Amino acid sequence: MPPLLFQLEASLSCLLVTTFMVLLTILAFTRLTPYNDWQEISQGNLAAAMSLGGKIFGVANIMRFAITTNSHALDVIFWGATGVILQILVYLAFEWVTPRLDVSKEIGRGNNAVGFMSLAFSVAFSYLIGASIS
Repeated sequence: MPPLLFQLEASLSCLLVTTFMVLLTILAFTRLTPYNDWQEISQGNLAAAMSLGGKIFGVANIMRFAITTNSHALDVIFWGATGVILQILVYLAFEWVTPRLDVSKEIGRGNNAVGFMSLAFSVAFSYLIGASIS
């Protein structure tokens, strides 16, 4: 196989695999929240949109690290899945390290400050997780 076709095949397989992983992670995150993310977002809840958007960005960023540091799809899957598990644990830890806030309840109420903190937490830790899986 010519090198260019090999690179194209590798690129497409990584894109498909990581897209599927991001979509699965979105499904997992929306199942973890006590409110309906999509309903809240469709009703204009900016806090819910920021929180879910931060998680989506965070997982995509982790996948970027997994792709750029691995040349085989199986390695991307392994390190991407490891990063996703860590990101989910970070999400659960966010509730734990903010005992004065009921984060999910506040986001469900539309508290934009809490939604933004959730976004920032997800994005910041995605860089740390990404660097640690590289």
